[in-house]
Amino acid sequence: MNPIRVLITDDHAIVREGLRLILETVEGVDVVGEARDGAECLRRVAELAPDVVLMDLQMPGMDGITAIGHLRRDFPAVAIVILTTFNEDALMVQGLQAGARGYLLKDTDCATLLATIQAAARGETLLKPEILSRVLAAPLKPAPATPTVAFALTERELEVLRAAARGERNKEIAHALGITERTVKAHLASIFNKLGVDSRAAAVAIAAQQGWLGQ
Repeated sequence: MNPIRVLITDDHAIVREGLRLILETVEGVDVVGEARDGAECLRRVAELAPDVVLMDLQMPGMDGITAIGHLRRDFPAVAIVILTTFNEDALMVQGLQAGARGYLLKDTDCATLLATIQAAARGETLLKPEILSRVLAAPLKPAPATPTVAFALTERELEVLRAAARGERNKEIAHALGITERTVKAHLASIFNKLGVDSRAAAVAIAAQQGWLGQ
């Protein structure tokens, strides 16, 4: 298999250098470039076509949340993993809703960093249990007075979404619900379309905000 092409985006040179040194020792990962802010990240993504972007959130110029929005629109095939020092629930939910496939703090261990990068490259979302629990516990936004058609998930879609929120993979969801993996993928595609997102993490973040995961 081809190595996972990674672009590191952080405004601190020492952080970029440290991440590069770590990832360059990992087989199957190729650090193709670095960026100092969101705007440079967008230019480098266009030039280098990475598979995964490691994205800091708080940077001068274009911040990480804004950059994620541009990447999801212009480069939807690129997976984004947030790697930040900011341990704030609001930023966490906002980043996942914007389209990131993972949220890690900079004190994370190398094994978790690598596992999250690999999951993102496969199109999956990997959240540490403590991160997921905080996303699910985030304060709820006021519910709309009348549910919109876009949010009208079926009971089966809710079952699939709740299983995804527990970190289950497609194969595990299919086995538990007695359906095929293809059907699970179809349900996820329908969920993403209704919620206007393109990742499990974003769907889970919205579901948590709407209070759909408590059953």
